[in-house]
Amino acid sequence: MQALHYVRLIFKGDWMSRGLLGCLIAIVLIIAVVGLFLASTYNNLVSLSQAVDAQWAQVENVYQRRADLIPNLVATVKGVANFEKSTYTQVAEARAKVGQLNVNASNLPTDPAAFAKFQAAQDSLSRALTHLLAVAENYPQLKPNENFLELQSQLEGTENRIAVERNRYNQVAQTFNTTRQQFPTVVVAGMFGDKFKPREYFKAQPGAQTAPQVNF
Repeated sequence: MQALHYVRLIFKGDWMSRGLLGCLIAIVLIIAVVGLFLASTYNNLVSLSQAVDAQWAQVENVYQRRADLIPNLVATVKGVANFEKSTYTQVAEARAKVGQLNVNASNLPTDPAAFAKFQAAQDSLSRALTHLLAVAENYPQLKPNENFLELQSQLEGTENRIAVERNRYNQVAQTFNTTRQQFPTVVVAGMFGDKFKPREYFKAQPGAQTAPQVNF
């Protein structure tokens, strides 16, 4: 009852009292609208960021699968008489360089320098594998080797999967980056420091449009 009596006194008062009440209501409404906007924008950025992270995990998975297959492939071709030692050595060294990268995999998409080193090492391994499989075509001893044929099939399938997952990663990264850079979302993103840093993209390998040359 006292509260109702107080409101009646305000409305019976002069225009200044009513104006003050109107201003207070307007301020509360503005704060509520701004709060809802900030919450909605933040939640949207979180969702897009999580989508990028999830797709990045898929990229890591297919790269790891390839790395796990390589030792068996190298061991198989090493068992073939006169197989070019330099060819499988190149693959083994490229795989080792990937494993020696001193980077935090979870932060790679937001670290341009580390991301570039990671892609360069992985692309170098792809080229070495492509060359090895091309050279293997010249060794008839490998053609009936079931272990080699199975590894060859799995590696070729994995390379295709890598291309697919990298493309999907680029798509979700582009969606995140585009949304992040739009106004006023960019202002909200800036309020949270490094939490919503732009994501890097995979780029085509230099000379990817040219088929590898194999000379015997």
